[in-house]
Amino acid sequence: MHRLITLALLVLFSGMTAAAAAPFTPLRWPDLTKRVQPKPDATIAYGADAQQKVDVWLPAGTGKHPVVVMVHGGCWTTSIADRSLMNWIAADLRTNGIAVWNIDYRGVDVPGGGYPGTFLDVAAAADALKAHAAEYHLDTKRIVAVGHSAGGHLALWLAARPRIARSSPLHAARPLKIARVISLGGLPDLAATAASPDNGCGVEVVAQLVGKPGARADVYADTSVPRLLPLGVPQDLVNGAEDKIISLRFGTGYESQAKAKGDRIALHVIEHTGHVELIAPESAAWSQAKRLIKAGLKT
Repeated sequence: MHRLITLALLVLFSGMTAAAAAPFTPLRWPDLTKRVQPKPDATIAYGADAQQKVDVWLPAGTGKHPVVVMVHGGCWTTSIADRSLMNWIAADLRTNGIAVWNIDYRGVDVPGGGYPGTFLDVAAAADALKAHAAEYHLDTKRIVAVGHSAGGHLALWLAARPRIARSSPLHAARPLKIARVISLGGLPDLAATAASPDNGCGVEVVAQLVGKPGARADVYADTSVPRLLPLGVPQDLVNGAEDKIISLRFGTGYESQAKAKGDRIALHVIEHTGHVELIAPESAAWSQAKRLIKAGLKT
């Protein structure tokens, strides 16, 4: 009897060890993008260009709905991604009683994109929320910004807008107030991104986004988030431990800079998580992000 129990335990232990040693296989983009696409409740235009659109996702009920401003990634490049990449997590928030203001913008590869157009689009798309809040019963008292990859940079930049100098073409007198930011595998530091050929986007795209060195006295002064610290709002970085597209060091590097300037910031490293998992609604990374969103909307 004792021998049988011992053998059973050995078999169980061997199975557990094999499972623990199984290699992690990250999601690929088609694993997400080939799923059936959920649809938004409305789309508004904030400009004449086809990319100057916002999708509105509204939960059941009359509101006022807590709201997330969502910013897609894609290396700041329209041909790589648009706002529809965020549809699955937007739909998940909608079922959780949270409205989503999912913005699009002209990337660096289309007319009007780059500096200052991409930034002005992101700003105008976010600010349009104020004009439509009553129409869609949105609560603007506390707004959380969520961005993925390059969109993580842009979501943090939205919170940094009050810090932009008046002399900058990106300055706005009354930008949309952001209460908290969640960056999902983001690239907040554009200077570090430009200096890192392994950044997942290439270095040339940063010059397209901010302008070539010499175009202005400091091309990062109004575009790169570290140059605008402290933001004065809580920030959460959610990164995959196995992200092979955006290295974890971009998160740890920015976390150190923000802490040094006195900002409240937390880095959440999620095991068995790559880059795509960060915006897959069934993932542990998104569960963590959703908890942070809900906390940001309530506090």
